[in-house]
Amino acid sequence: MLLYNIVNERLKSITNPQIKNNKDFIFQKMPLLNGLQSSDELLEAQAHVWNHIFNFVNSMSLKCALQLNILDIIHKHNKPMTLSELINALPINKAKSEHIYRLMRILIHSKFFVKVNISDKDDEEGYWLTPSSRLLLRNGPSSMAPFALATLDPVLVDPWHHLGAWFQDDSPMAFVTAHGRTLWEKAFEEPRVNQFFNDAMTSDAQFVANLLIKDYKQVFDGLKSMVDVGGGTGGMAKFVVDACPGLKCVVLELEHVIDGLKGDEKLSFVVGDMFVSIPRADAVFLKWILHDWNDEDCVKILKKCKEAIPSKDNGGKVIMVEMILDDKKKLDHEKVETQLFFDMEMMTILAAKERTEKEWAKLFFDAGFTSYKITLLGLRALIEIFP
Repeated sequence: MLLYNIVNERLKSITNPQIKNNKDFIFQKMPLLNGLQSSDELLEAQAHVWNHIFNFVNSMSLKCALQLNILDIIHKHNKPMTLSELINALPINKAKSEHIYRLMRILIHSKFFVKVNISDKDDEEGYWLTPSSRLLLRNGPSSMAPFALATLDPVLVDPWHHLGAWFQDDSPMAFVTAHGRTLWEKAFEEPRVNQFFNDAMTSDAQFVANLLIKDYKQVFDGLKSMVDVGGGTGGMAKFVVDACPGLKCVVLELEHVIDGLKGDEKLSFVVGDMFVSIPRADAVFLKWILHDWNDEDCVKILKKCKEAIPSKDNGGKVIMVEMILDDKKKLDHEKVETQLFFDMEMMTILAAKERTEKEWAKLFFDAGFTSYKITLLGLRALIEIFP
């Protein structure tokens, strides 16, 4: 409509009939609109802007599907579900049934569901799961549902509405601008936040542990003891010690995180502060810990890790699972974008960041380590650091 109005006004000012019908002349002579001259450029730019304005619809539609338990309902049906079958199974106000089709349509477009024929009739189709939606099943072995629900909780989303204000104030992070305290303080004071954060980290720990034991179990070879620093409620540690009979593990955590948890002969819980002291062991394990902290704090943590382990000749090492920002050398556009999303999340929520390999290496060497080894794990990497 905006382009139409501009062209129309331009036409009114032209009296020569031959020129008036010459579209190329009109666009050549009319003033540039924000630097764009052709209608194709203008409309393409508008579509791009709209796509990013409404990009949150994908996330919130997925959150809605998780809240309504749509994925698990279809999974338990054990075959594709028709729209009417799905509506009848959903815990919704049936007066709003007509809108389920629209929700499923966007989720099909974003590849969380597919529509398949379920009979010889061409018009009888059912909704079925994709590999991505299977990762979000509540009772799946590596369910990402708790992580998705935590990340999209208002507590973690609200700071994004304060990002502009944060750039202008003195707060260390937008989370503080929004809530008046850090995430760690809020989790300590509010059990609900502590719970959803721990559930999210446990679900991701199970995902990582399953992957490591399946394909990279050799990283634990020769270890008799390990400390899982910031290991939450022990999900990762339990998986590893169950798979490695000769290995014992200590989970080092804050008191409110492990309050009430009891260990056993192979897995124990210790209240402590990684900035002060880390129990001695053959190896220290850090999963998604350092990306929560600035460079100075990371070096402090790594130095404490180095103090806790033996020399390289005696098998000492730090095992990390972290993201390594890519510059499109190895990852495609969508994966690079996802890594940048995480980096912005760290900036907004924790005043921290994701890092390139060069940035990681500087931290390792500043902390006194001599070498490291990287094994890529999709968007993240398994990093072994040696004293």
